[in-house]
This record gives sequence, C-alpha cells and structure tokens, in this order.
Amino acid sequence: MPPIAGPARSSALLAAALILLTACGGGTDSSAAKSGVADGYPVTLKNCGRTVTVDAAPERAVPVDQGSTEILLSLGLADRLAATATWTDPVLKGLEKANAGVPRISDNRPSSEKVLDQEPDFVSASFESTLAKGGVAPREQFEKLGVPTYVSPADCTAKDNSKDGDGVRTGALTMDSVYGEVRDLAKVFGVPERGEKLVAELRARVRRATGDIDASGASLMYWFANSEAPYLAGCCGAPGIITRELGAKNAFDDTHEEWPQINWETVADRNPDVLVIGDLTRKSQTAESAAKKIAFLESNPATKNMDAVRNKRYVLLSGQAMNPTIRTVEGVERVAAGLRTFGLAG
Repeated sequence: MPPIAGPARSSALLAAALILLTACGGGTDSSAAKSGVADGYPVTLKNCGRTVTVDAAPERAVPVDQGSTEILLSLGLADRLAATATWTDPVLKGLEKANAGVPRISDNRPSSEKVLDQEPDFVSASFESTLAKGGVAPREQFEKLGVPTYVSPADCTAKDNSKDGDGVRTGALTMDSVYGEVRDLAKVFGVPERGEKLVAELRARVRRATGDIDASGASLMYWFANSEAPYLAGCCGAPGIITRELGAKNAFDDTHEEWPQINWETVADRNPDVLVIGDLTRKSQTAESAAKKIAFLESNPATKNMDAVRNKRYVLLSGQAMNPTIRTVEGVERVAAGLRTFGLAG
C-alpha cells in the first residue's frame, strides 16, 4: 500500500479536517437539523480498546467495509456518506436506491489517500484489520488528522487479532455485538431512535426464523472462499451464531480460528449434512461464486462423494451473512429454511 501521506500533505489534510470538524460542530446546527437532535454532542464511546469522541454528527463519513456501510444505509444515513469501499456482495435488498447515491471508491480496500481525498469527518470499518497496518491505514493515522474512527465490536469482542489470519475467538460471538454496533453508530449520527427500531426489527426476524425449529441432529459446514485451501468457519464467529440459533452442529466447532484453512480430505472426513456456501461477487480468490464452488465440489475426487454433495444439500449465503453484520440475520433465516427443505429440522 502507498504511504498514508508525506509531511506537506499531512499538514494540509490536518487543516482541512479541522476546518471540516469545526464547520460540522458550529452554530448552524446543520447536523442537528438532519438528525432531529438539538444537542447531545460530543458523543464519546469505548470502542475496541479505544475512546472515540465525535464532536458533531458526521456529514462526510466513509465506511470502508460493506457491513458498516449497510448499517448506515439501514439507518437512513445515505446523505451523510461521502463514499464507501470494500464490497463482497450486491447491496442488501431494499437499500439499492440509497446506495446508488453514494460513491464507491474501491471494490476492495482503498488506499489511505483515496479515503482522505473524500475529506472524511468519520471513518468506520467492520474489521480491525481494515484500519490497521496492511489495511487502509492504522486508526491513529486518521485520529492524528482529527478524524474519529470506529470498528465493529463484533471483531474485537472476545477475539485475538494479533496474529496472522482472520483472528481467533476466545469466546462465542452473539448478535448482541452486532446490535451494539447499530446502537453505537446511531448514537454517533444523532439518530438513536432509528438504531433501536432497527435492532427491534432484527431481533423479531431471528425469533420468527428460529421459534419452532429443532435442528439438533444436523451438522453444517460453512465455506467462505478459496478452492485450493478453503476458508471454513470455526466455532465461534457469525456462522457460530447461525448454528447455535438453530440448535445445529458446526462440523469444525473444534477450532476457535475465525476462518481456518482446512484441506479437502479433512472436510470429506467430517462429512457434514449441509454445506453453507458463500456466494461472493468479488474476484480476489478462487471459487468466489457459489456456482464455482459447487462445480468444484461435484468434480473433486475428495468431495464429490460427500453426503451433502451427492444430495445437493447446499445453502447459499452472501459473504456479508457469513460475517458478523446485520446480514447474519439473513443467514439464520436462509439456513433455517434450507434445513426445513432438506427435512433436517423439526
């Protein structure tokens, strides 16, 4: 990745950021008028080991992961977004019109320069790695320019991200972390009532999907991407939420790695009842789409005789539904429907 900025550019950006933040927090109450809140700032949050203070409702936010973007769009905040980046899937159904008005500066992780060119007054992400060395830029680089940052608590709650890979869960993730993110972002933008409404809607959907289901006899395997060395879900991330909500078993619940890479012989030996397959539109790995994944499974000698493959017991999910986002609820719904269709749930 290119360096975040040279000294001269850093000074200019700092000045621009300070001017922008002053304008947002000045006496015009433009933020208050849009949010319907006359005061309540500054807002201070504890976030992934940091204290984040926002002096006024953001007007030029840049969410740099799709999950964060979809929360903000769901909160009716499209007009506050200067740009978005890093997408694996089409936008959540119902948000197409709102999303169409927000520039996308990159389908993958953007450079720090591209983000700073938007003159952001708030930057949010779904993963700690996005706002770290090797990602867009470390959080402190934005904070030095006066730009507050926020990372989904689902990626740092009971999780160790200090090593290579996608991190290791030290405890089981729950939807409460996702609901907490919705509430935090709604508070930052001065629309807490919208956050509570969205959380209530998500909770109701989970109750409807799981209220009468018993999938205790079914085993599931979640394949996100890559055919050479597949990324499969460990016990305790978003797939763990889905599995626990349905009372089923994850074929790889004996690993706490978020997305360990496991060889196909081991996959075939575990022989799950159902394969939950990521249907991605990005092109950064092999076998991103569900169609390519299924073609691989049905032709590969190590996998073609698995029970789930022979019986075509596939459930297709967006990548966002397999990460801890508001679309994990979509994952609960679709896997529940699939288990019922396959006769594996009471």
